Amino acid sequence: MTLSEELGAVVRAYLSDRPEATWRAFARDVGVAGLLVPERYGGAGCGPAETAAVAEELGRALSPHPFLQSAVMAVAALMADGDDEARARLLPELASGATTATVVLPGDGDLRLEGDRLSGVVPYALAGEVVLAYAGAELVEAVPARRTAYPTVDETRPLVSLAFDRAPVRRLGPGASWTRVRDLAIAALAAEQVGGAARCLEMAVGHARSRRQFGRPIGSFQAIKHKLADVLLLVESARSAARAAGGSEVFAAVAGSYCTEAYLTAAGENIQVHGGIGVTWEHPAHRYLKRAASDAQLFGPPQAHRARLAPHVLGEV
Repeated sequence: MTLSEELGAVVRAYLSDRPEATWRAFARDVGVAGLLVPERYGGAGCGPAETAAVAEELGRALSPHPFLQSAVMAVAALMADGDDEARARLLPELASGATTATVVLPGDGDLRLEGDRLSGVVPYALAGEVVLAYAGAELVEAVPARRTAYPTVDETRPLVSLAFDRAPVRRLGPGASWTRVRDLAIAALAAEQVGGAARCLEMAVGHARSRRQFGRPIGSFQAIKHKLADVLLLVESARSAARAAGGSEVFAAVAGSYCTEAYLTAAGENIQVHGGIGVTWEHPAHRYLKRAASDAQLFGPPQAHRARLAPHVLGEV
């Protein structure tokens, strides 16, 4: 068993035994908050394979923990564009789970950096205590004047709006690497989507084996077999795309497009296989569909990823 497989097994067992654990407890017990943080700052110094393994298990459990924005995006932004002071000040806090952070990418809102003051609104952002923003070709840290939480359809992915009114900023470094941060976030999200899709397949298979109609399990009917076989193909193909996604913008765009649609399909087919019980509040199937739908917009819909991929495929770059 590889390190990433062992880590994934540990995370799955932990989330199963302690589903209500706080982020700080999760960070203390398993070390996921500092997964990408270099050892000199108190982290584990791991890479894309371990990140994907953890993200897949978090997606499988529909975990609300801020792994994506804090442990992946914020750490990546600080390592790529932050100066030594910013890294020494923030990375140990992030690695221990003592604080969380979120990253605002270009295009996420209408931000204006005027001298040392930041103004504007970010209508939708992942929740985090420290706000790092790419604005005016720089990476800055600022405290929003207003932070409003949304009552989201997908309660497992907290979102907030951020409003800045000439907020003083702390300049952390040049913002030249924001596309790399975005691609790492897409790769981690793709792994989460694989975990969610795989869990949908597990639920559908389990129901198909136990639910009986006309004297036999519904899984013995050809129509159900075909549905499950198609979803299995989607899940395994999505897993391959997600594991390759950390390599480049091209692979990230492939994963962002394919894994998003695979998750949406798996979540929808899970409900179809379950029938009426699949759309009830008591059954978790609807939660996976809601997560799949919200994930599909998080870093742009599949069409946006394909548009970014098109020049590479068509030979225009």
